[in-house]
Amino acid sequence: MLPALKVILDIQEYDMKMIRLMRLKKKRQDELGNITAIKKDLHQQVLIKDGEVIELKKLIRMGEGELEDVKQKIKDLEAKQASIKKVEEFNALSHEISQTERDRVAREQRMSDLYDQLAAHEDGLNALKESFESTQESSRGFEEEILEGISHINEEGRGLKNERDALVKQADPDTFKIYERLLGNKKDRVIVPVENRCCSGCHIQLTAQHENLVRKGERMVFCEHCSRIHYWPESKAVEETAVATKRRRRKTASA
Repeated sequence: MLPALKVILDIQEYDMKMIRLMRLKKKRQDELGNITAIKKDLHQQVLIKDGEVIELKKLIRMGEGELEDVKQKIKDLEAKQASIKKVEEFNALSHEISQTERDRVAREQRMSDLYDQLAAHEDGLNALKESFESTQESSRGFEEEILEGISHINEEGRGLKNERDALVKQADPDTFKIYERLLGNKKDRVIVPVENRCCSGCHIQLTAQHENLVRKGERMVFCEHCSRIHYWPESKAVEETAVATKRRRRKTASA
């Protein structure tokens, strides 16, 4: 393996741990955001329903006033009719009283409908308020747990970063710049071993010539398909050396 890659490989392990932490933190933040969104939506529904209740109450107050005016008009017409002696005027007042009575009945029906709507809206408002309060109460512990988890993630991340920064000082600057550029593009491992003549990053088959270059470890070798940096696992090299030794022994014994 190229010596300059050994320190970078250690740095990469820290980066992978930090990336996992960041993804976990993002997941917990999303959970927190979902809880906040649910509470916000419930609160908005409460405000809307409360506004509808207020408008209905205004309509009812206005309708009650108009209904009282109609009732008073009927009383005035009946009082006026009692003092009328001419048949024509009496009949005209009777007709007006009948029309006003119909208006009163229609208004009373309208008021009855408004009372029913108000009762339904108030029930809905109370249900929403209970749901909102229940959600706030039940989510409080979960939110505290999430915030505590994020705090632990931040603490662990700071520790990893400090250890990583110490390793970066030991790394070859040019090799580290290449590594960081690749890491910024992929957000995943960018220095990977060659296994069974395949890139273990993109799993594409490599040529024998490419494998030999990686095995020699004289310079950095990049995957032609995914641009990752390849290295030859030392354990694999040792294993193959042992296998080669056994083969030579078998040949010697056969001879």
